[in-house]
Amino acid sequence: MMDRLFLTAVLVCSLTSCSTLSQKQIKNTLQTSTQATTLERPKLVVGIVVDQMRYDYLTKFYSRFKDGGFKRLMNDGFNATNNHFNFAPTYTAPGHASVYTGTSPMNNGIIGNDWYDKFEKKSVYNAGDDAYEPVGTTAAEGKMSPRKLLTTTITDELELHTQGRSKVIGISIKDRGAIIPAGHAADAAYWFYGKDEGAFISSTFYMNTLPQWVQDFNASGTALSYFREWDTMYPIETYTASGTDLNDYEKPPRGKETATFPYHLATLSPQNRGYDLIKATPYGNSIVADFALAALKNEQLGTHADPDFLAISFSSTDYIGHQYGVNSVEIEDTYLRLDNDLERLLNAFDMQVGKGNYTVFLTADHGAVDNPAYLQSRKINAGYFDERSFKKELNEAVNAQFKVDGIIENISNDQIFFDHEVTKKANLNENDIQDFIAGHSITDSHIAYVYTRHALMNTSFVNGTGRLVQNGFNMRLSGDVVYVLAPGFIDYSMTGSTHGSPQSYDTHVPLLMYGFGIKKGTTAARVEVVDIAPTIATILKIAFPNGCTGNPIQAALQN
Repeated sequence: MMDRLFLTAVLVCSLTSCSTLSQKQIKNTLQTSTQATTLERPKLVVGIVVDQMRYDYLTKFYSRFKDGGFKRLMNDGFNATNNHFNFAPTYTAPGHASVYTGTSPMNNGIIGNDWYDKFEKKSVYNAGDDAYEPVGTTAAEGKMSPRKLLTTTITDELELHTQGRSKVIGISIKDRGAIIPAGHAADAAYWFYGKDEGAFISSTFYMNTLPQWVQDFNASGTALSYFREWDTMYPIETYTASGTDLNDYEKPPRGKETATFPYHLATLSPQNRGYDLIKATPYGNSIVADFALAALKNEQLGTHADPDFLAISFSSTDYIGHQYGVNSVEIEDTYLRLDNDLERLLNAFDMQVGKGNYTVFLTADHGAVDNPAYLQSRKINAGYFDERSFKKELNEAVNAQFKVDGIIENISNDQIFFDHEVTKKANLNENDIQDFIAGHSITDSHIAYVYTRHALMNTSFVNGTGRLVQNGFNMRLSGDVVYVLAPGFIDYSMTGSTHGSPQSYDTHVPLLMYGFGIKKGTTAARVEVVDIAPTIATILKIAFPNGCTGNPIQAALQN
C-alpha cells in the first residue's frame, strides 16, 4: 500500500513540476492506458500541397525522379490521374481551403487570396487579422488567423474528435499555406518571414511565444546557408522536358540581365529583398522540409496514443512558376530537387512512425497556364487581357446606359461589384444592370462567359464552366457579375505563368495517396479535390468537416 502511494505521489509530482511537458503531452500520457487500440487508425497523417503543380509534371518529369519520392507515392500508393478542382477561382487560399474543408468557396468563404469586402469597402486578405499579434517577429506579416474560413477543416475535426489530444501543425513558406490547412483548433501554424530576418513565425492566435525548438531552428543559420549558387542538378543539356534556358518568356531576378543558370543568391539577395529571394528558388522548399523534420522530431509527431496531423505546403514552386513559367528549366530543376526533399520526409516518417503507420496525401492548390506569348509562338490561340482598359470602357458604358455615375464600385478577381447605395438611391433594377453588363462584356473577344448574380443564385449549373463558377460563388461575399476569360488568355505580365481560371490547365492537379488505409492502384475516373478531406476522415474514422460536400474516394480505400 505504501509503495502504491509513493508511486502515485511521484507521478503527480512529475506531472506538475516537469516544465518541458506541455498540457497536451500530459493529457496524452494519462490517456495512453485508456486509449487501447480498439479502432485501427494511422498514427500520423501528412497532408502535402504543392503550390501551382500541374498534373502533367508527374508524367513530364517521371523518368528523372528517383525511386524514393514522387515515384514511391505513385507506384506504391494510389494515383488519381483525373483529379480536378470543382470551382473557380483557382488561387492558393481557395485551393488549400477546398482540400482541407472538403467543400468549395460557395460554403467555406475563401473566395480568393484577397477580395473586395463590399461591407467594409476595402480589399481584405484571406488570413489577415488585426485582432492578433505577430509571434517571432514584429512585422505585420504575423497578424494572421484562419477566422475568415467559415467551415471546419479535417484538422479541426481531428482535434474535436480526440478532445484536443491530437497534435496538429501547419508549415509553409506562405502564411495562407500554413494557416488554412492547420485550421482553427490547431496547435500551431508556422510560416517563413523573409526580408532581413529569414525566420519561421506565427501569431498569437496559436501561441504567445515560439517553442524553444523553433527559436533554435531560426538561430541555427539554416536559412542563411541557402544563400548559395542555384545551378541545375544535372548537365543543363539533359533538361529536355523544358524549353531553352534563354528565352523571352521568363523574368530574371533584379540584378541579373537574363533568366539563365546559374543564380548566385548571395550576390542577388540585397536587390531582391534579402531572404525573400530564397522563396523563388528550390531552396524555399528545402527549408520547409528542414523545418518539417524539426517539427516531426521535437513534437514527437506520430508517437502519441491519438493520431497527429502534419500539414505541409511547398510554396516555392508557385513563386518559380510565376517568374519563369511552366515550360522553364527552372521549373524542371525545382521538381527534381523537390523529389529529393520528399524522399527525405518519407524516410523520416519511416524511421519515427514506422512504415504502414502513417498516411500521406499529396495534391496541389491549382495548376498553371503556359505563357501565352510562348503559346502564340507555337500558333496556339492565346493572349493577354487588359483589365484596366476593360474597367474604364465598362464604367463609361454603364454610366451612359443608366444615366448615373458610380454604379460599379469595384472590379477585381474577375468579379464586378455594384455600389448598392447608388443603385438604390437612383431606384435602379439591379437585375437590369447585371444583364446589361453581361451582354456588353461578352462582346469582348477575350471573355468567354459572363454570369450574373441572379443567375448564379437562381439556377443550378450541373456541369461545365457554370458549375465551377457557381461553386466558387459565395452568395454573401461575391460580386454581382462574374466573367471568365477565354482559354489561354490571362490578365498578367508577358513573362512567367499564372492561374485562377476554370480551365483544365488550372483545375487538373495531382492526387497521390499512400500508406495506412490506402490501396495500391490508380484510377482515371474523375475525382475532385473536395473528396480528399472525407477520404482522410474515413481513414481516421472521424466526422467529415461540417461544410463537406465531397465524397470518400472508395477506389483508394483498403477494405
